[in-house]
Amino acid sequence: MVKIPWGWGMPELDKGANTAVGDGRITVELRCDGDPVDLSALLVAADGKVRSDDDLVFYNQPSAESGAVRHRAADDSGPERVEVDPAALPAEVDRVVLVGSCDPDDTTRTFRDVKDVVVQAVQEGAEPVVFRQPALTDGERAVLLTELYRRGPAWKIRAIGQGYADGLAGLATDFGIDVAEEEPQQPAVPEEPAAPPGVAVAPAPAPAPANLRKPPLGKVSLDKGGRVSMSLDKGDRELVVTATLEWDGGSEERRRQGADLDLYALFVPAAKALRGGPKAPGSVVGKRHTPKGEPLRPGGAAPESVPATAKQGRRADVVYYKVRGSLKKAPYIQLDGDARVPGSETLRIVRPDEQGYVLLCAYSAVSNGIGSFRSFGAKVVVSDGRGSTVTVPLFEDTSTRYWVAIALVDFTGGDGAEIRHVEAYSARMTERRPVLLADGTIRMNAGPIEFKRH
Repeated sequence: MVKIPWGWGMPELDKGANTAVGDGRITVELRCDGDPVDLSALLVAADGKVRSDDDLVFYNQPSAESGAVRHRAADDSGPERVEVDPAALPAEVDRVVLVGSCDPDDTTRTFRDVKDVVVQAVQEGAEPVVFRQPALTDGERAVLLTELYRRGPAWKIRAIGQGYADGLAGLATDFGIDVAEEEPQQPAVPEEPAAPPGVAVAPAPAPAPANLRKPPLGKVSLDKGGRVSMSLDKGDRELVVTATLEWDGGSEERRRQGADLDLYALFVPAAKALRGGPKAPGSVVGKRHTPKGEPLRPGGAAPESVPATAKQGRRADVVYYKVRGSLKKAPYIQLDGDARVPGSETLRIVRPDEQGYVLLCAYSAVSNGIGSFRSFGAKVVVSDGRGSTVTVPLFEDTSTRYWVAIALVDFTGGDGAEIRHVEAYSARMTERRPVLLADGTIRMNAGPIEFKRH
């Protein structure tokens, strides 16, 4: 089957080109491949500046002008998008600029790692208009994508495609936004009584600068092949990331018989990890693949062939029911125990600065029979204990598969962890566990043989 690119067959704008649009509500949608990109909007006056910090519409401030411009996160109804109602905008708003930006919490991310950035403007009763952003390879971290602008009583849309190296913060500052260096910590101030007549009143404090730091994710469930970034303070020694394999057995009969699944964490520590290779972390690769990329740590050594995860016993870079790990020393990953009936097994991960990649896998004991992992109700739940919880479900029904690589937790970003849905299964009837390579790629059916009975 040939995959047709999103927006194919629709009118497309070249960089710098424009076309007329109506004054009805317009929805501008963003899609891309590779590293995730955030979509924002700036309400700009005729002087090229915003009127106030309220004119930045983004994930922390999702609405302006009573909903005339509104940010919508990606959900079941569509990708991340900004809705604009031109007719509801005041006359002093000359244009609405749409901005794409890399994660502001991770300064290592640039558009070099983003492919096929496409914005599509959709308006009821009109054919959608598409702009495909040309590749950005000079370290840009933000880009002016398109703008909706006034021309007399009418509105038009223009493709811009101008990159910014300083990210959303630098771009917003150029438009007049006061950006906070860090998340402001403002204690509650008790309300003061009204001043008596004739008494001077102190001026109101200046508004707090715009805070670009991403809020907690809340509860997120990944789609097939999906991924999401979780902001983490890598210097926080109190931080504990938990990864739980949950399963309910899937049926009353199975619950009576017992359904024994095991959680495995294959890991590459920061000292061995590579990033920026030709294959994206979480990709399943063949036996000829050699890990490539830059060492995550200066001077880090790249393994030449099969990494430590292929070793057996206590020499292996794996945590599971036989090797439960430690939180006080490397690998800073520990399993809480071995559940042999439907329920859960939980890993705790500390010292994110010492982590590179962690692959969360499940093993199904031979005594479970040939049922699929999905039929057992298996899923992985990752939480930072700070308001972000990511569920990674399974979507495929398989049989006679004893291994599934469910999710990759990628700690190689500067200020967070990216959680990727993988769902890769072993070959039929094989007991060989997966292998996690130094660049975060995965080789199935290549590790040591596991065999467990009740």
